[in-house]
Amino acid sequence: MKPFRSMLFVPGSKQNWFSKLATYYTDSIILDLEDSVPNHLKSEARKNVTAAIAPLTEQKQRIYVRVNRGPYGFSIEDLEAIIQPELEGVVLPKIDGPEDIETLTSIVSEIEYKKNLKIGSTKFVATLETARSIYFAYEIAVKERVICLAGVSPKNGDVARSLGYQWTVEGDERLYIRSKVVLAARAANVLPIGGLWQDVHNLDGLRKAAMGNRKLGFVGEMVVHPSNVSIINEIYSPSEAEIIHYKGMIDAFEKAEKEGIAAILYEGEHIDYAHVKTARQILKFAENIKK
Repeated sequence: MKPFRSMLFVPGSKQNWFSKLATYYTDSIILDLEDSVPNHLKSEARKNVTAAIAPLTEQKQRIYVRVNRGPYGFSIEDLEAIIQPELEGVVLPKIDGPEDIETLTSIVSEIEYKKNLKIGSTKFVATLETARSIYFAYEIAVKERVICLAGVSPKNGDVARSLGYQWTVEGDERLYIRSKVVLAARAANVLPIGGLWQDVHNLDGLRKAAMGNRKLGFVGEMVVHPSNVSIINEIYSPSEAEIIHYKGMIDAFEKAEKEGIAAILYEGEHIDYAHVKTARQILKFAENIKK
């Protein structure tokens, strides 16, 4: 699967921003129809986003759209407008449980059918923003079309309100829920995505928070400001030192293997097949980033 180190939100009502998106070098773009769009501009934003998807894809941008959710389900009007061959997927806010994915899968399949699109081509990024959705994280992750679980926990956001915790920079109050999202995503073989850092001009704080998320097992983050993209891409990419380290590990192990040895010391550490498998996986990811 292509990397999802950075997913940049862009309000659908800010059409004048669209021409700059290719210069931000984000792995994917989320054109937003939901919380960043004033209610009286929802219709206009929908038209802007629908028209922008194909041109942005021609610029080699990977496009997702966050749709609105009402009291009874996701916006059919949004979905019917935005689903098209160039759209990579839909970001689903405020999911309450796996039944939401099942219902939406049927709706999206019907839209794809009517538009002569391949059934199943529109993927889902499931954003876990309620206590119930976090509780059922694995059951959501295994559903058809889901490719990412977003375990976002911004200050004073939906998750904080739903769970009732008091947000801190240290993040101890969010450690369990973030870990649960990572575990559920990995168990279901989908990607765990973190974020959202709200203090967008505090780049040192962003870096520290993102490094903590990466240590937990997240593969990338949703961001709300272009200045955050390069830092996130850096943190969620293997460093040059790591690449050199893992290449050296593989070379040393393969040399030993030819001599009938499958457990060696490399730079003072015990290395066997399990460690080499991890090293190859990291180097493959580094190559995918370059592509």
